[in-house]
Amino acid sequence: MTIAPAIEVTNLQKTYAKSKKAPAKEALKSVDLSIPRGSIFGLLGPNGAGKSTLINILSGMVNKTSGTAKICGYDIDSQTRQARASIGIVPQEIAMDVFFTPFQALELQAGYYGVPKAERRSEEILAALGLSDKRDAYVRQLSGGMKRRLLIAKALVHNPPVLILDEPTAGVDIELRRQLWVYVEELHRRGTTIILTTHYLEEAEALCDHIAIMHHGEIVANESKDTLMSRLDKRTLVITPTEPISAVPTELKDLDAAVNENGQLAINYRSGTDSISAMLAQVKSAGLSILDLRTEEPDLEDVFLSLTYAQDT
Repeated sequence: MTIAPAIEVTNLQKTYAKSKKAPAKEALKSVDLSIPRGSIFGLLGPNGAGKSTLINILSGMVNKTSGTAKICGYDIDSQTRQARASIGIVPQEIAMDVFFTPFQALELQAGYYGVPKAERRSEEILAALGLSDKRDAYVRQLSGGMKRRLLIAKALVHNPPVLILDEPTAGVDIELRRQLWVYVEELHRRGTTIILTTHYLEEAEALCDHIAIMHHGEIVANESKDTLMSRLDKRTLVITPTEPISAVPTELKDLDAAVNENGQLAINYRSGTDSISAMLAQVKSAGLSILDLRTEEPDLEDVFLSLTYAQDT
């Protein structure tokens, strides 16, 4: 039997109606997206790309204009209850009733989903997210980082097979960020599909096995991380001369080279067409004595910029 994807949207469109202050806006343009179960999936894009609109449609907060969306095979329109039960969403904004304690907040959330008291995991979830010692404190007494942990805890009370994290580490300190990712990776090992939106591209590069990039309401890339990273066949050869230099030697003007702030020579090249040995021979013939050298490969930020901002210029 074929297992349905964690998320499957087909020809999904959303147009916000015009108002007195703004014209109609097409936020999603016939988006097709399939997210396999068991993955850590990065959904990236600049502000206004359509990520939040897509997430809000899946959560039921925004009505789509057309198209279909399914969560674990359940259509969000015709099988709303099953679809909602299959997903947990950690929103970017911190919004909760500050007069409940964390334990009460989780119990209330579990009640919304119809989780029987005998099957509730409030204590376990609080412990996993480091909130046991704040179990009976009022939410208004929690720090911003602890409130963000509580948002994740609330999204997990009904044990959803799909968890969407919308900018989960925005504004939190490094230690909390590390703790959150340790727990997220544990959830993934247990079989939970994780969907991550973040502006911290180094997080997506470190955690995700598959990445989609949105821009202007469209999917402009949807590939495994390794395939996406290989899109840029660009490398940089950084040469440290025995003596720092201040300008690119005349003999090397035909290369895509520059001198960095440390007096090193940085040569951009394409691994599939340019020969490092030939470049080194050219550097030596220019009279430079090499003390050290290294190569730098493009990261996810380079790929992201090439697919988004570079297309707008």
